[in-house]
Amino acid sequence: MGVFTFNFKSAPDSLRAGLDAVETDHAGRFGARKGALALAFVEDAMLGRDGLAVSADKAGVTVRFGSRSAAFRALGRLLGATTRADLTFSENSDYTMRGLMADCSRNGVLRPDAAEAFMRRSALMGVNMLMFYTEDTYEVPGEPFFGYLRGGFTMREMKALDDYADALGIELIPCIQALAHLEQTLQWDPNFKYRDTNNILLAGDDPTYALIRKYIKAASGCVRSRRIHLGMDEAQGLGSGRFKEKFGDKPPFEIINEHLARVRDICREEGLKPMIWSDMYFRLGSETHSYYDMEWKIPQEIAANIPKDVQLVYWDYYHADVETYQKMIAFHRQLGSEPIMGGGIWTWSHMWCALPWSFTAVNACMSACRKEGLKEVFMTMWGDDGMEVDLFSALPGIQYFCEQAFGAADPMKAAKKHFAGICGCAFDPWVRAAGVDSIPPIEKPELAMAALGRALLWQDPALALLDPVLGKANLRPWYGRLAKDLAGEAKKGGLAGRLNYPAALAAVLELKTHLRRDMAKAYARKDRKALMAIAKRELPELRKRAAALWKRHRAMWMATYKPFGWEVIESRYGTVMLRLETVQQRLNDYLAGRLDELPELAATLHNPWEGRKIDDLHLGSARMRTPSCIK
Repeated sequence: MGVFTFNFKSAPDSLRAGLDAVETDHAGRFGARKGALALAFVEDAMLGRDGLAVSADKAGVTVRFGSRSAAFRALGRLLGATTRADLTFSENSDYTMRGLMADCSRNGVLRPDAAEAFMRRSALMGVNMLMFYTEDTYEVPGEPFFGYLRGGFTMREMKALDDYADALGIELIPCIQALAHLEQTLQWDPNFKYRDTNNILLAGDDPTYALIRKYIKAASGCVRSRRIHLGMDEAQGLGSGRFKEKFGDKPPFEIINEHLARVRDICREEGLKPMIWSDMYFRLGSETHSYYDMEWKIPQEIAANIPKDVQLVYWDYYHADVETYQKMIAFHRQLGSEPIMGGGIWTWSHMWCALPWSFTAVNACMSACRKEGLKEVFMTMWGDDGMEVDLFSALPGIQYFCEQAFGAADPMKAAKKHFAGICGCAFDPWVRAAGVDSIPPIEKPELAMAALGRALLWQDPALALLDPVLGKANLRPWYGRLAKDLAGEAKKGGLAGRLNYPAALAAVLELKTHLRRDMAKAYARKDRKALMAIAKRELPELRKRAAALWKRHRAMWMATYKPFGWEVIESRYGTVMLRLETVQQRLNDYLAGRLDELPELAATLHNPWEGRKIDDLHLGSARMRTPSCIK
């Protein structure tokens, strides 16, 4: 953490609202206190939009900056200063866009106050663009079943968030869907008329475009930015449903180009510059329908008809090698325009950000972008399978991304130093918290995307599907130490309190991970003493910890996201706790002689993923709750 305090001496009016907002997180670091350094901000166009220069002398510290975003990046670095030498530095970024995309469509819609807090920290790191990914979670007047009971942003909230973002030097760009990923709104009877398939809009139909115009007007009407992200990704099955019934067979390439042209025209009429995810063009040109197929071929006439005033966003979060990113960037350029890069900080399908892998993916992505001269880059933070994650756990990854964007000689060293000042706590414990998933059987966490701790939490306590995969590994000491260490760190200042959530998760996993294995062994040996110990001590303690985790997770959720969507996560906790109660009851009945056998413990477990590497297992909550296909 930084050691200096600062007294704002002078600042342009353009920074005033943002500086007032930032002060709320750093009590004691600003004001006319004894020893405080006078801090002056001076706008300097000669530095360029993304440049900054900070100098210190006896009179205090002067920040010269080329843009509002650069000014807040400079302030973030000053908050982490620990020596006088740290008060003099200059930076510039090769990237005109240093952006983030936060998923607000997989249950977790950020509370406006949490979104503001997230923006404050991100602005100090150097972020200058933000998207809230909203499939149906924004208000569209006259459409009551758009985002029905999903807690979407109101137009008033979005306007206020845009004002707040602008004060911090952040461009808020709408990020919606205008083709696929709309199953949440297309599930309702009043919207069946817009369906091609259960998640894809009916292209080519006039009422569809009237609806899309409503979407675009509602999303763009709340913000200053004249850019908009229209989505249009992963539309597998396009043209195979009601489209085929109404218009007959038509090549998907033609459907998507004609659809995009009509949506582009709507954007033109609304004065907007659109972008879309690029994957459908690559999937349709691949014999295996793979986005990253290096043998893809798109017919020349199709490529020629892709609107050149629609930017393509190349998304890739899966590769550790720089060369794949470079090849894909070159492929995008072959389509006739300069792509935007969408990398990833791995919040999705995790309960805490997969930071070790995120650093690897961000490094490879940014290295390629630097070599290829891309100027616009943003990092996605998805919420697949329910947004169980604390979005704030991505902050170390965001800091690392920003150090890359500003060309730090040692991005990790810089990230640790600057994170401490901006977030008021140490960087390393946040990375350590990713150990809920990066368990010892995973030899290289920096190359692993799997969320095994999450799978262990949701797996059935009596029908433990993951047990054969773990083999003889003893994870109890690992989770016990992790729980203790994180609980200790959570007592420290700044944002460290958020570590209570992964600490509670580790405490549950300490007892739950090998519960079924221990019960089955004791049952097979007819070891009543061991079974009695589990029934009398371990199970009651585990149930207590599971209830504590549920409440801790609920508290984090309600402080971070709107209450809508929590019912999905809560049902998972309900399943775990009720199943633990049933295991307790059946074990008690067996020990008391009321049951002659426990067939669920006698059943032999097999590895359904034989031959798969453990660090490449992606196991959803529904799969782990039961072996049954009936969910």
